Amino acid sequence: MLSRLYNFMPGLQTLFNYQRQWLADDMRAALSVAAVALPVAIAYAQLTGVNAAVGLYSCILPMMLYALFGTSKQLIIGPDAATCAVIAAVVTPLAAGDSFKHWQLVITMTAMTGIWCFIASRFKLGVLADFLSKPILMGLLNGVAITIIVSQFSKVFGFTFDERYLLERLGGVPTYLSQTHIPTLLMALLTLSAYFAFKRIKPSWPASMLAITLAATLVWLFNLEQFEIKTIGVVTGGLPIFNPPMFDIGVIRELVVPALNLAIVSFVSMMLTARSFAAKNGYDINPDKEFRALGIANLASALSQGFAVSGADSRTAVNDNAGGKTQLVSIIAAVIIAIIALFLTAPLEYIPSAALGIVLIIASIHLIDLKALWQLKFKDKQAFYLALTTLFAVLFIGVIPGITLAVLLGLFQFIRSVMRPSDTILGIDAKGVVRSLDETDKAKAIQGVFIYRFNSPLTYFNVGYFKRRLLEQYARQKDDIECVIIDAVPCFTHLDLSVMSMLADLDVIFKKRHIRLELAGRKRQLLAWFKTAGITSGKEGIYVHSDLYIALQKNSVSQHITEAALFKSPNQSSA
Repeated sequence: MLSRLYNFMPGLQTLFNYQRQWLADDMRAALSVAAVALPVAIAYAQLTGVNAAVGLYSCILPMMLYALFGTSKQLIIGPDAATCAVIAAVVTPLAAGDSFKHWQLVITMTAMTGIWCFIASRFKLGVLADFLSKPILMGLLNGVAITIIVSQFSKVFGFTFDERYLLERLGGVPTYLSQTHIPTLLMALLTLSAYFAFKRIKPSWPASMLAITLAATLVWLFNLEQFEIKTIGVVTGGLPIFNPPMFDIGVIRELVVPALNLAIVSFVSMMLTARSFAAKNGYDINPDKEFRALGIANLASALSQGFAVSGADSRTAVNDNAGGKTQLVSIIAAVIIAIIALFLTAPLEYIPSAALGIVLIIASIHLIDLKALWQLKFKDKQAFYLALTTLFAVLFIGVIPGITLAVLLGLFQFIRSVMRPSDTILGIDAKGVVRSLDETDKAKAIQGVFIYRFNSPLTYFNVGYFKRRLLEQYARQKDDIECVIIDAVPCFTHLDLSVMSMLADLDVIFKKRHIRLELAGRKRQLLAWFKTAGITSGKEGIYVHSDLYIALQKNSVSQHITEAALFKSPNQSSA
């Protein structure tokens, strides 16, 4: 019973077996996480276009529930730059200036994101953690970060952008700079100076929180609002009150695909962070359970009137650097933020928008890594062009189309690798081990036998390519070939009638040339599939052997293979 409970709520196992010596480290880490999460949550609420309290609500329940349902001990769930930028890009045009509708659309999209995560978890789609390759995600995050930085210039310089897209905004920069509000700019520069001063004096201090606190204190002490320095205004504290959506239900259709994109990007980004810290601390995480935990966190955020959340890499790093040992860090930090959200929201109204703009710019700069992107050019040109395409798509056509393109690029990259995989011709070395034939000349081709390996599962959309490559590679061999052996282990993974039909065609082609077609590996499965497809096996059809070594032994080449090698499985053969 307890094991089933632990399987459903992995965090409970750690909490039920909690060791007292961990508490001091977890308390210290929780205070550090809360200190960093508070200003960031308020800033991301501004970025999303909702009240600052919504940013606090987005931290509390999601952090608590992830601590119970997630499998990472260090990951901190919360508002994220990319998710907030996506939500703002989708919701702002739909809300058409109605702040209440804007808020409700944000909540609805958050709930839909959670539902998509639940569906993905139910169908065990945790493999999507590997769906968007790192180069694509690198281009995406760089593009989103640059977009956020430009959008925050309006708060720092005290003007309002009339355009929605980055290029148009950049084109209007000279005009906008002439509208600079000097007191607002001075406040932004003061916040920036304070941030770097605190970083220099004590790097371990929460510089963002201290800089914002200083800016808010100055506004309160000297009534700086009289100089038209904008603040975030009244922050409505207390418990969140659930409000059912009160807009045209047809609007939800506009949120379905963006919510799906957001779910994928949030999950992939979260898994990159979770996996890196799990590897550092010596444990594994479960992608399917992580998908479910992300879904629970987003639904909890929506029910508590918050917005979409994801894995927060900066706060996770703070947690790890402070020595956080368990999920209790998230729970304690959430309690601290809850106390502030319930009882201490009054001072938040003095926080200048310019100060939040600086915090967002600093957070976004940490997401930018153009140097690593450029280095891809020398390591893997294809990866470099994928990252660059995603980056320019986000910058030039917008965040949502850019993310959609990133998802499609990930899909096309996967399809291309399956449709046009590498293939290998195999031989044996001096010890009788089956290995690939290459320029090292360690292995030699077997006289009269051609062994072919296709490095991808066979299915209907790559079966034509397989057939063409096999015949092309066969045509390059000497004329003494008597037997063609296909390594069935990597390519025959499931029953596909198109694949079976192709095998029958190959059998006919090779029989006309008086050549035997044989398969090595997956014997039991293949014989069952042959029966289903009506393909003859054995002497009158296609030979099927248990593995490559037995296939070679049956073809009277055992004199080339050591006795020990005959008992090796295909998994022991070199690629």
